[in-house]
Amino acid sequence: MVTNNFNRIARHLMMTHWHVHRAFPREALDAIEEAIKQSEATHDGEICFALEGALHSAALLKGQSARARAIEVFSQLHVWDTEQNNGVLIYLLLADQDVEIVADRGLHARVGSSDWEVICREMEARFRRREYQEGVIAGIQAVAQQMRQHFPARDHWGNELVDKAVVL
Repeated sequence: MVTNNFNRIARHLMMTHWHVHRAFPREALDAIEEAIKQSEATHDGEICFALEGALHSAALLKGQSARARAIEVFSQLHVWDTEQNNGVLIYLLLADQDVEIVADRGLHARVGSSDWEVICREMEARFRRREYQEGVIAGIQAVAQQMRQHFPARDHWGNELVDKAVVL
């Protein structure tokens, strides 16, 4: 347990902006933005992708999980603030290669945690192969499939959340 904590702390402390930009160059971020735009044309939900290289030292020393951080980011980016309560955050903590999906109550009531978990684990498998752009786009497509099922394109409220990938 102590070794795992030490290894995690070391990964986070060694994660630099260079590592983040190497995994997600400008072209990849642009492709992710385009994937979100295209998916949102097919459903009435809102998808937000946020990428964070590493946790700040205080959060790291407290042992903050990627899930807890994803919930904070969900709130900070106002993903919960959509007309139909159907915003979804796909959050990647790169140092841990941990993906978390946080869905607003309107969608979470219709899609179970196990469905989101499957999408997260599939994305993480792609990341282990260093297929970062492909993994995120596949995740967006999988989330969009759930959105189409539960919030098909009908009365689109306009773009309520930024489509651009958020790098924290």
